[in-house]
Amino acid sequence: MVKLYNDGKRITAALSGDIDHHTARLMRAELDDVISHSHPEMLIIDLENVGFMDSSGIGLILGRLKAMRENGGDIIIKNARPNIAAVIRISGLSNLIAEGVRT
Repeated sequence: MVKLYNDGKRITAALSGDIDHHTARLMRAELDDVISHSHPEMLIIDLENVGFMDSSGIGLILGRLKAMRENGGDIIIKNARPNIAAVIRISGLSNLIAEGVRT
């Protein structure tokens, strides 16, 4: 599930539940829609309520990072639980994000 908070320049996407192949596809569609319509400067992905994330979640984040950077924006990941932060770090994704993963 995705809850979006949009102040015009920044969008916070509070994700919840497990992020796997099925849920990542649904989240991707929702995030792509808001990015394409709002053109934010920053997408903040809040993972506080995500209990599990596999490689589909990495793909979800990486694709949104690409979309944001193509439009001059960037992303921040925050509130990742230790197990989720580890997946992000092991994948190398945290090295691509300007502020890294904030827990």
